[in-house]
Amino acid sequence: MFFERFLKFPKLLSVKAEEEEEELQDPQEVLREKCRETEHVEKLAEKYQACNERVLSRSQTTEICAEELFDMLHAIDHCVTKDLFSKLK
Repeated sequence: MFFERFLKFPKLLSVKAEEEEEELQDPQEVLREKCRETEHVEKLAEKYQACNERVLSRSQTTEICAEELFDMLHAIDHCVTKDLFSKLK
């Protein structure tokens, strides 16, 4: 019986989100985006993209572009680590 009365009052169930609540950003993601725009990482991304296009153009190949991908990710991570820990609380 109580449960039935409770369901009749939907206003009690609604919760309003706070206005002007600032959405938190992950500092690592912000730095990664910034590092992807560097000249070194852009060159490695071009190499990875060329490899990927080469692999997709062939019907049978053993090439998987792992080395190019790892090089690009390593460069991004290396760039991020310079500033990341100074931004953490």
